[in-house]
Amino acid sequence: MKISIAIIGAIIGLISGGPIGAIVGFLIGMYIEYAGSEGNRQETRETYREAPPTDFTRHLLVLIAAIMNADGSAMRSELDLVKRMLVRTYGEQRASHLLLILREMLKEKQDVTFVCRQIRGEMAYSQRLELLHVLFRISRADSDINPSELQLLQHIATQMGITTPDFLSLRAMFVTSPDSDYKILDVNPDAGEDEVKKSYRKMAMRFHPDRLIGLTENEKKAAEAKFLSVQKAYENIKRKRGWN
Repeated sequence: MKISIAIIGAIIGLISGGPIGAIVGFLIGMYIEYAGSEGNRQETRETYREAPPTDFTRHLLVLIAAIMNADGSAMRSELDLVKRMLVRTYGEQRASHLLLILREMLKEKQDVTFVCRQIRGEMAYSQRLELLHVLFRISRADSDINPSELQLLQHIATQMGITTPDFLSLRAMFVTSPDSDYKILDVNPDAGEDEVKKSYRKMAMRFHPDRLIGLTENEKKAAEAKFLSVQKAYENIKRKRGWN
């Protein structure tokens, strides 16, 4: 699959919005390429009469709306973060239009399962993982991810085909617990040095910026948040256990 549009999207997002802008720009570019290669498909759900199912922007807004409503009310801090993300990715005029759509979506219950299954069939696993990372960022915009949000994030992850170890690892990057470092590396707290080191290498490879094939050095910085979390977790475990 060609990735020129994805690269352009990532570059624009990175320049205007930093790493998170690059992630969203890259995801949108990948989705545009998929839509162009597959063509438009007939819509089968009432909610999607105004946009084809391959409209990544609409899918993204549905998931954002669901996350913002998960705890019963949309927080201003969450809306401000989403607004900044949209402005950096689409520009002021387009973002204003999308925010109006989002506000309407916030008034209704969204078919999250349907959207996630569409995404699962149309996006590569690595891009789905990046999307889940964005949703975690939005959930923590008010400095706390409550149980309702976590439950929805887990449902989204399951429906998008994200594995349990990957979900738990990503969750541990945002939800602190005594064994967060071990969860990030997907090992038990009583794991030995060799097992921890092996898992660290595996996770570091999974989240390494170089895994985003086709991006320049600057765009690869979009993956650094997770990669650095893995490194920090490993260093924390080594320090606690007294390993060199």
